Amino acid sequence: MRSELGRASARERLELPGGHPLRRRRGAAMHGLARGLWRAAAPGRLSAPRRGGGSARARPWGWGLTLGLALGVKVPTPPGCEADGGQEAETNPQPPPRGFGAAIERSRDLLRRIKDEAGIPGILVGVSVDGKEVWSEGLGYADVENRVVCKPETVMRIASISKCLTMLAVAKLWEEGKLDLDAPVQKYVPEFPEKIYEGEKVAVTTRLLVSHLSGIRHYEKDITKVKEEKENRARKLTKPCQDKEQKEKEGKEIEKTDSVKPRKEHEGEVKSRNSKLGKRDKEFEQEEYYLKEKFESVIESLKIFKNDPLFFKPGSQFLYSTYGFTLLSAVVERVSGQKFTDYMLKMFRDLDMLSTVLDDNEAMIYNRARCYVYNKKGRLVNAPYVDNSYKWAGGGFLSSVGDLLKFGNALLYSYQVGQFKNTNGKLLPGYLKPDTVAMMWTPVPKTEVTWDRDGKYAMAWAVVEKKQQYGCCRQQRHYASHTGGAVGASSVLLILPEELDSEAIDTGLVAPPRGIIVSIICNMQSVSLNSTALKIAREFDKEKWAQYVD
Repeated sequence: MRSELGRASARERLELPGGHPLRRRRGAAMHGLARGLWRAAAPGRLSAPRRGGGSARARPWGWGLTLGLALGVKVPTPPGCEADGGQEAETNPQPPPRGFGAAIERSRDLLRRIKDEAGIPGILVGVSVDGKEVWSEGLGYADVENRVVCKPETVMRIASISKCLTMLAVAKLWEEGKLDLDAPVQKYVPEFPEKIYEGEKVAVTTRLLVSHLSGIRHYEKDITKVKEEKENRARKLTKPCQDKEQKEKEGKEIEKTDSVKPRKEHEGEVKSRNSKLGKRDKEFEQEEYYLKEKFESVIESLKIFKNDPLFFKPGSQFLYSTYGFTLLSAVVERVSGQKFTDYMLKMFRDLDMLSTVLDDNEAMIYNRARCYVYNKKGRLVNAPYVDNSYKWAGGGFLSSVGDLLKFGNALLYSYQVGQFKNTNGKLLPGYLKPDTVAMMWTPVPKTEVTWDRDGKYAMAWAVVEKKQQYGCCRQQRHYASHTGGAVGASSVLLILPEELDSEAIDTGLVAPPRGIIVSIICNMQSVSLNSTALKIAREFDKEKWAQYVD
């Protein structure tokens, strides 16, 4: 009897306007949802007559899914589409929103290539266009052992994107007149000792901290190694090609090791799993990356570095420092009068970032992914246990791609809203003032950016400015981004603002935010994602303008 009913329901279908059939879903619940959605879309119409079909298979997730997405309905994965234990885990791709199908397909293909090349277990992506999320998807596994697939709601370590979140808190307190960016930090945190550099008393300020110009060390304690690394980086920038002598030396070494070439190639493959796309692998060799001690307060965590000497005079050189942001969290705590973590969680609630939380090992955090690394034998293993309570501000938050898009849109809205003059007060103010975001995104002299040579560091953001040297040649778009690398995780958040046209603004036909935002997170360390995010942003930007032309 049951099989007969199943065959009968497969034959039945609803005829809808425009010649698009909605074939009935087995079971009354889905049939009722489809009928309700159709009636909502075409009120006043009579129910379409039922008509017997042939032997065609039921396709309940075609037109119904598309209409559900158009109305903002979240549709669950159909039964039978769950990943098999022995198959590649990918959430079943949902039909793309109208207008961005080609960009989504090309971007998904690009992500799959990156995922396969770097051996990433799971990767998340989210894209918004002009303030609306148009694509979010998870590829691969959030938990390899238990075969839990990635989905848009999956939560992962966002690493140094945490610095951007902390900067938002700093900017808000500065706007409110509570924080002086140019006052010595001892004004707020007397526990941090005054510093002497080469016999001279020097001042470390909040402004220097947010741009990594304070002289406070990163994870490496040996100043000699830090100077050598900076010199090597500068040499690579000025001499992109190896000199002839080095090439000859390498050629001789290849000839000598010809007999063991297969073994060496295998070792190279294994090593490249962790380093092919990453540019900061040496960083993960530092012991302090793997601290397991739980710190009860941000003031307590200052003991790790507060008595160490400065590596250079504040303001004279750039040195990326997560510990500088640990000190910054103490400043935020004292200025706000609240625990740093409490203040940040309240801010996340104001921004509607409900999936963004502390990377607390003890807490039950729904949709949290596991973190992974490759061991010396090239095998995938769980990342070592770490406690990130010593660096909440610089790399201690978890989030989803959807939450990062909300954060990016809040900033982009704040940045652009001041340019829309003829709105008769209809637009709400941004979370920050436009001038504040402009200050945050203004490149600071003497800084550098490792993930994009065209950029400079600003205030907790890397910024690339608009530039074109030659006609019909490469155009450099203005954008802001930040990448992140943590134990078992990599991330990027990129904001590509639209170049606003004054005529369009004055007509009131467009409203902020205008631009593309891309967020990518994965549960594998040492994966460089900024160039991938920029390519994806350009794909969506290109397709967005193609729609205007059409």
